[in-house]
Amino acid sequence: MSRSLPRLRRAADPTGGRPLRTLLLHGLGGKASVWDRFVPLAAPELELWDVELPWAAMAGSEGWGSLPDPARFLVDLIDGSGSGGGPDDGAGFDAVVAHSYAANLLTEAYTGGRIAPRPTVLVSPFHRSSPQEFDWSVISYYLNDFHRVFEEALAVGETGRYTKAHRDWMALQLRDRIGPYGWMRFFENYLRSPFLDLGAVRAPLLVLSGSRDSAARPEDGRTLAAGVPGARFELLDDCAHFPMLERPGPFAGLVSGFLRGEAPDAPVEPPLISSLGLELS
Repeated sequence: MSRSLPRLRRAADPTGGRPLRTLLLHGLGGKASVWDRFVPLAAPELELWDVELPWAAMAGSEGWGSLPDPARFLVDLIDGSGSGGGPDDGAGFDAVVAHSYAANLLTEAYTGGRIAPRPTVLVSPFHRSSPQEFDWSVISYYLNDFHRVFEEALAVGETGRYTKAHRDWMALQLRDRIGPYGWMRFFENYLRSPFLDLGAVRAPLLVLSGSRDSAARPEDGRTLAAGVPGARFELLDDCAHFPMLERPGPFAGLVSGFLRGEAPDAPVEPPLISSLGLELS
């Protein structure tokens, strides 16, 4: 399978000091455009990179689901291992923002010591604190309603202009493209989450969840953050599984402030957002 190559999405403002190289990782069935509304609102010192991962929407890479270690893609990317694994100097990335399935793979890699610690934002992660929480009803929900998370994404993203009937059809196409193997890789990772040694995570961590997320429950994010030493949890009101699309302004403020090392509730500098003339809700 071909290597996923990161691309420079937005250069940092040269007047803002040393750029903070930040890699943006989309979730299962997503794509790099999920960050479109966040990128122009991010702090100017963030040098933003994104990547189309093997599990991207309609990527034509169905074979990734048959591989035993999908986290290997992230390990190589983040630390800059091998040719083309990161920025040109091979130094890897200073910070990571990972959504959904990528957030889960990244968490597992951190607990296994496979990636060096760095400031990390986990967006809408899946996590359970006990294996007893996985009963047959949970498995049935994530299997039979798997396509609904894609319906949600299609409603708030660039495809929101399509009719609901067309979006529902597209969601089923996405589900089928991921297929049983891709679904198994996702759910196996979710099933392993109660057994992860979260106390071994040394990365400065911010966990963001949406208050209306019906895929990755807010309680999943809260429980994950509670298990990681020094981690911070933030709940974004009035959004579901895609806060970077649904509430890009508050999302950018939280992510930028955290990566800047600001204290919680520190305001985003007014020029950063107001001068852009963008919708912030």
